[in-house]
This record gives sequence, structure tokens and C-alpha cells, in this order.
Amino acid sequence: MFLKSTLCAATALTLITAGGAFADGHSATITIATVNNGDMIRMQGYTDGFTAETGIAVEWVTLEENVLRQRVTTDITTKGGAFDIMTIGMYETPIWGSNGWLVPLNDLSAEYDAADLLPAMAGGLSHEGTLYAAPFYGESSMVMYRTDLMEAAGLEMPDAPSWSFIAKAAREMTDRDNDINGVCLRGKAGWGEGGAFITAMSNSFGARWFDEDWNAQFDTREWSDTLNFYVNMMNDAGPAGYATNGFNENLSLFNQGKCGMWIDATVAASFVTGDDSTVADSVGFALAPDNGMGVRSNWLWAWALAIPAGTQQEAEAKQFIEWATGKGYIEQVAANEGWANVPPGARTSLYENANYQAVPFAQMTLDSILSADPTNSTVDPSPYVGIQFAAIPEFAGIATEVSQEFSAAYAGQQSIEEALEKAQAITNDAMEAAGYR
Repeated sequence: MFLKSTLCAATALTLITAGGAFADGHSATITIATVNNGDMIRMQGYTDGFTAETGIAVEWVTLEENVLRQRVTTDITTKGGAFDIMTIGMYETPIWGSNGWLVPLNDLSAEYDAADLLPAMAGGLSHEGTLYAAPFYGESSMVMYRTDLMEAAGLEMPDAPSWSFIAKAAREMTDRDNDINGVCLRGKAGWGEGGAFITAMSNSFGARWFDEDWNAQFDTREWSDTLNFYVNMMNDAGPAGYATNGFNENLSLFNQGKCGMWIDATVAASFVTGDDSTVADSVGFALAPDNGMGVRSNWLWAWALAIPAGTQQEAEAKQFIEWATGKGYIEQVAANEGWANVPPGARTSLYENANYQAVPFAQMTLDSILSADPTNSTVDPSPYVGIQFAAIPEFAGIATEVSQEFSAAYAGQQSIEEALEKAQAITNDAMEAAGYR
């Protein structure tokens, strides 16, 4: 399943079209690893059109987020060659680009208009000014909430709420008899799942992963405050089993009308207001919460398409990237499914489009993206770039282990104190082994 289609030697040497068709009429096939979220699955539905236009066939390997990260990381570091395009993000791209593991995307066509990419997205997907992955969509995080439940609770959501307001509203909106949870948040282990959420949240509580000498900071009051606040709120107002809920699980709960609020990726807005949502007509949006310390709890991310160095299908892969992340794809989705369903957060021109400006969550998404600052993500100074991650190669492995300890605390398998003690030891041991301390 993961092997690329092979072509006979006689025809593999001579391409007769830029689209990848070979002399005997056969076509090139590219293999793409991607994540199993709604926008990526929607894009797969349009791929037949790309193949018809170019002659390039596409094989998809669609994986759950944690599994995807593991698979593509293993493949790129071992030079496995299983994929011609990988779906990766702002954490991996600069690191892998600096290592020479990705094909530079500095020669995309004039029609593609790379200058139109939002600076926050292009910057996060570049190394030393060279773009190494093209954003399919960009996101921050924000509050999505039920306007009807908020009104019934006698409350009004501010545009920029505090965590204390969120906790109060969550408890007020909780109705266990009717299976309504006041708030749904990620608890699932994985550095990019529950780990990403709790790290972004901790920033607003004044926490950080490391001090300026790369010493772990999990033994601080700020981290204890973050986890205690989270667990107390979720135990009072969250769904059963929240320790294993990630993006997709919470999306399903919200769309079923089982969440008063959900704080997660801005990209979810089109799905909670779409045809699959039972509460589409009563959804409002607000900035991610803060604690009055000058830092909000929103992150910055892009799911982007990158080409591993060494692929035998570089030209075909670039063609696909231009198609999937270009203006034409956005217009195609808009024509077929409406402007609310186009991939957001990647292009300046989208936010200048009057049709998109009318989408109810468009401005809040842009405001959230623009308010995220990866270079100043913590209250106290830190030595790393990144909001929901620290942009060092070792982070993914460390944070995955730490998130597992946190999820065990959420599930009641250990105390918060025990989880933080283990996180402190795991992190310091790993950083010492890597030569940071």
C-alpha cells in the first residue's frame, strides 16, 4: 500500500508532458501522506480533477494525527522513500529544511503567487528565508460556543474572554441530565494533540517549558496552576473520558450538541457551522482566553505540503502542491461548497475577498492568527521559538512523553503533582543527554 507505483525502465526515462505522462501513455503516480481531518479529506475528493488535468495519479495514505507524525518522521529520518509529499507543520518544516531533508519551494510558478501567502504562515514554514512547505491551511485557536446555551445561562461571551469567565460559563452551561458538557477540550496524549493545547494554555498562566538556560520548568507554581485549573474545570464541566479526546473527538461532540464551548483550531469553524453540525445556527466565536498577563492561549499552526529530498517525482510533486495550495483550489471549493468551506488562514488575498469577509468566522480567525507571536509566546523570557511547541529537534519526543503523563493525570491514574514531577525529570534528563544543560 505504501509502495509507489513502478514504471518500466523503457518509459521511465522520457516524460513527454509537464503533467507527468510517459511515452507509452502511462502516468506518474505520487504518494501523499496526510492527516485525517475534514479539510484534507475534502481535498482528496477533488483530486480526480487534478489527475484529469495533469495525468498524475495520486495515492493517499491518510492517518490519525499522532500516527502521521510518527510515520513521516520515521520515513524522513531513515530516508525510507515511502512518500513523495508529506503533510507536516510549522514544527517540522524549519528543522527538516535546515537538515536538507526537504526540497526547497523557491521556484514555484509566478501564477502560484508565493508572495500572497500570509507572512505568519510563510515565515513559519521557511528556514533562512527559503520556503520548504506550502500551507494548505493556516490556523490559530479560538473559542467556539453555543450562543443559545450562553444566553440561557444569562451570560454574554466577550470578544476576548478570560479563563475565569470560561470556567464560570462552563459550569453554568453544564447539564448532565441532557448530556451537555459546558466545555470540551483536548486531553489526548501526543505533543500536537493534548500537549499542544495544554502548552498554549500554560503560556497564558505565565508558564514556560524552559528557562533561559534550558532547565525544565514543570516544578513551578505556574505549571501547577495550569494543570489544576484545567483538571478542576474539566472534571466539573467536561465530557467523560476527556483524557482521550483530541481534535476529531471534540469536533464530533460539539456537532452533536454536547458541548457548550470548545476551544480549538480556528479551522474547525467551517465544520461546526456546516451541514454535519446539529447546532450550526447557534455558534459564536471569540479569541482564546487569557489571564490578564499579556499572553493569550492561542497557538499558530499550518498543515502544509512538503517534498522529501530524494523523491523521484519532484516535478510532479511540485505540480500537486501548486494545485492544492493555489488560488484556483480555493475558488473551486468556493464554487462547489461555498466560501465558508475553503481552506482558511493561508493567503492574504482570501481575507481581501468580499465574499469571504462575509463569512461569520473569517475576521475572528484572522485576528487570532495575527495575535499569535511565536517569538514572544511566554510571559517570562524563554530560549525557544514556538507557541504550542519549542522549535528544537528534541521537543517532539520529550513532549510526547510529557503529554502521556498529563493524560494519565487527567484520567485519575496519578496526581497532578506526580505528573509534573515526572515531566520535570523526563525533560531535564533528555535535555542533558542532548547537550543543552
